Amino acid sequence: MQVLNEADARHLLVRAGFTPSHAELQPLLGMTYEMAVDRILQAARQNKTQQPTPAFVSASTFTPPGQLKTIEARQEQRRTQILEGVEIKQWWLWEMLTTSNPLVERMTLFWHNHFATSQQKVVRSIAMWNQHQLLRSEALGSFSKLLLGIVRDPAMLIYLDNINSSWQSPNENLARELFELFTLGEASTGGEYTEQDIKESARALTGYSVNGDTGAFMFSPRLRDPGSKRILGSSGFLDAEGLIDIILKQPQTARYIVTKLWLEFVSPTPTTQVVTQVADQFRQSGYDIGVALRALLLSDEFWALSNRGSLIKSPIDLLVGVARQFQFAVSQSDVLMNRLAGLGQNLLMPPNVKGWPGGTQWINATTLLERKRTTEQIFSIGNNMNASSLGMSFDREKFLNQYGATTEREPDVIAKQKLAGAMFATAQPSHAVPAGTVGSAYIRALTLDPVFQLK
Repeated sequence: MQVLNEADARHLLVRAGFTPSHAELQPLLGMTYEMAVDRILQAARQNKTQQPTPAFVSASTFTPPGQLKTIEARQEQRRTQILEGVEIKQWWLWEMLTTSNPLVERMTLFWHNHFATSQQKVVRSIAMWNQHQLLRSEALGSFSKLLLGIVRDPAMLIYLDNINSSWQSPNENLARELFELFTLGEASTGGEYTEQDIKESARALTGYSVNGDTGAFMFSPRLRDPGSKRILGSSGFLDAEGLIDIILKQPQTARYIVTKLWLEFVSPTPTTQVVTQVADQFRQSGYDIGVALRALLLSDEFWALSNRGSLIKSPIDLLVGVARQFQFAVSQSDVLMNRLAGLGQNLLMPPNVKGWPGGTQWINATTLLERKRTTEQIFSIGNNMNASSLGMSFDREKFLNQYGATTEREPDVIAKQKLAGAMFATAQPSHAVPAGTVGSAYIRALTLDPVFQLK
């Protein structure tokens, strides 16, 4: 029975959360793979948020723009909503930085990207907050509940233009993305649905709207198409619940979601046989997300050495991971938030309905240079408590001592091996660090290595 060593524990925690500190590894050492995965999943299911709820959530006010009499009043309201959106981002970043169960944040981020919605169009901050809470509440729960919640979610209904969809003029945006992005994938790659299926589904979603005064979900009978619809071979007087039932009966739905989870947690190249096996378990469980994720995390492919270091860190992986691994004290989350946006990952504002494409598209000539500039700034030689311009500081000596190194001397062979193992998914840098490089500069050199961008 195989048990976790430090490299295994780090691999699991990096993929199921963010880069861990040395202390976070210790409880998992010597556990079997199954024990470690179950420990993480159980803790995540029992997770409670650390940060106080933003004040605006209980006192948010929003006047429909049509009721505001001046341009200035409308502009002021939009500024208020944007600032409240910033509060959500800051709240979420603090959760990522401080949580003892980072898998919850990883999965909430996964669903935020899957059900991509931008405040830039939605505007209402309370709608974005409520959607975030939906994603968080079912992050490892029921995909069917999550899906039903999304088609009734005010932020999504606004973002995909369903609020005015009527029997006279059904809007197809939500129906199209429900099929193409949320459940079945593109029709040409296994979705096996037609344009007529989308049109009929748009009819089933008519009447799902938002109360203009309160911003809450509202079912509008006057907009509802009451007629019979035929979708994916099933007919009836279908509404959203009936539509989702039909979609969940399609084996492709489970395969599509499991494939996306694979790309997030395992490697850029899914193994068809394993995806099919896990998808079958997913369906049989009634679409329990935790069941699918557990199966993937316990697969041979997840633990294969060839798949370690095969994924590129997102900006959040990179910066939140740095803060957690090196035990940075973060004083200004807004600075970190802005740097993440500069690296291409602006929370609550994905680039489009497809979300951030991720993978190799995180890296180009500009972003790689900016990533290196950011880590160089964080780990620049100088004061032991540095990176103040990023609102971050850390104790270099304390970090190095964990691996038998110090700030003033070049690490010995064993310390170098330990540092490389702690900082690289493959345990080996792509470039040798020049001889004579002392502890502080040695950390900086390792973080500038391209391998540091992988997980």
